[in-house]
Parts: sequence; structure tokens; C-alpha cells
Amino acid sequence: MALTDIDRNLLANCLDRQPGAWKEFVDRFAGVFVHVIQHTAHARSVQLSRHDTDDLSADIFLTLVDNDFDVLRRFRGESSLATYLTVIARRIVVHEVTRRRMAEAMGHVKTHGAALEHVNANEFDASARIENRELVQRMLDGLVETEAMVVKLFHLEGRSYREISAGLGVPENSIGPTLSRAREKLRQNSLARDDARVDVAT
Repeated sequence: MALTDIDRNLLANCLDRQPGAWKEFVDRFAGVFVHVIQHTAHARSVQLSRHDTDDLSADIFLTLVDNDFDVLRRFRGESSLATYLTVIARRIVVHEVTRRRMAEAMGHVKTHGAALEHVNANEFDASARIENRELVQRMLDGLVETEAMVVKLFHLEGRSYREISAGLGVPENSIGPTLSRAREKLRQNSLARDDARVDVAT
């Protein structure tokens, strides 16, 4: 779909900071962003509260106005404005959902109340503690290829059990045990490193 004159003028008015232009922009595309947020979350097997949706909508709008509307200024008019904004919004939502899932896996986010909640409550053990991406990489040591891919897809890409199962062709009920084995291996490796440090110190 081509860029309409209405959207071209609205975009120009926003970039020129014309009075009322930004409010008109928000009114016009707020519904689009909410749809993108809900659709993207559903596709990634994540439930959002109203508070989460509001936060993500705010993140999208903040990204659009950041650096003097840099994202909007980079629009070349090769598609409709709604299509361009949908792509931008989806990238922001995917990034934020993945970030929150990683934080949750690290024990930094509680999964209740207004927080993001996984549809599958058994997707990871509440006692799991993964401090950073380097530790996730350590989890891969000694795992066979398929198991390593499960860890990467879940912890680094934020994929759901269903997505991992479909992508790798493995039973969905095998993914939890695979992640548990990887976390246990990481725990054992950490204990071994601690013991080694004690031996050196003594």
C-alpha cells in the first residue's frame, strides 16, 4: 500500500513540530500499536496485562520521538506509514519481551500481578538463576547439538516451548527437562569452580 497524502502531511507536520500534529499522530496510530503488541505477545506465547501493554505502547512512542524523530525521519515513503510503523513497533515489542523473559530467567522479574506471565507456567523453574549471556553460553558446554539449540532458543531468543518444539521437531514435553539438565550442569560447574578456588586459596 502506498503512502497516502493524509499520512504524508501528518508526518511532515510532526517533523516540523506543528501544534497538535503529534496528538493527531498518537490518536491515529495508537490502536495500530496496541494490535501489534497483542499479536506479537500472543505469537510468542506471552500474556500481557493492561499495564504491560501501556508500557510497551509508551516505549514505542518514545522510540519514535527520540533523537528529534530520527526513526520517522528515516521513513522513505516506499510503503504506507502504517506498514513502516508496524515493523518498527514489532521490533521494539520482540526486543522488550525477550529482554523481560531473560530477566525473568535470571530471577529479576516476578511472574505475577502486572508482570509478563507465560502461558505455560512450567516453562522454567523459579529457582533458575542465569546471570548473563556468558553463563548461558557455559550451559551449552557438553550438550548435544539439539539440546544446545533448545537452550539458545529459550534463553537467548526468548522462544516459547511451542515455538522450539515446532522449529526443532522435538517433543514439547522434552524441552523443560533439557533446560533443567543444562541448568544443573551449570550449577555443578559453578560448584566445581568454587571448590577449585578454595583449593588454590588453601
